Amino acid sequence: MKYSAREEEWAGWMRSAMDGDAQAYHRFLCAVTPHLRAMARRRCDQFGAPAGEAEDVVQEVLLAVHLKRGTWDPARPIGPWLSTIVRNKLIDSLRRRGRHIDVPIDDVMTTLEAEEQAGNLDRLDAEHMLNRLKDPQRDIVRSISIEGAGVRETAERLRMSEGAVRVALHRALKSLAALYRSETSEDR
Repeated sequence: MKYSAREEEWAGWMRSAMDGDAQAYHRFLCAVTPHLRAMARRRCDQFGAPAGEAEDVVQEVLLAVHLKRGTWDPARPIGPWLSTIVRNKLIDSLRRRGRHIDVPIDDVMTTLEAEEQAGNLDRLDAEHMLNRLKDPQRDIVRSISIEGAGVRETAERLRMSEGAVRVALHRALKSLAALYRSETSEDR
């Protein structure tokens, strides 16, 4: 399959996923993950990052794709959009690594044992952050990023244009990121 034909197939699946087709989204993620992994490994090698960093970058990229899929413009190629996310997540990873401190596993065993309880706290934290957004941004983020609805479906439900939903989603995610950064910097 030629590179452009592969990307066209991915883009078709992503368009269907944005319209609420969960199977198309699953096909997209399964098809694109090996490509993202190869790209992350290549970029890690290029920037001198440890090879093990690539898998962490891939996981962050998949999360970003999920959270920001509504910001992708279906009229544009999907390859550059994915490549930009990989690049940005690798840069974020390299920045964090610069401030990284290695801690022996024995020192964090109690933290690992407490992870099960953290799931409910994470959900409450997400709700707390969402409640700080204004309508319709809160509804849009909840609909697309949490409930998995498509942009078109969300736009119809909120009686907005798809473009307005994408812009509102982008602004809401930017606001959430700023709120998160301010809260985590206060915790330090």
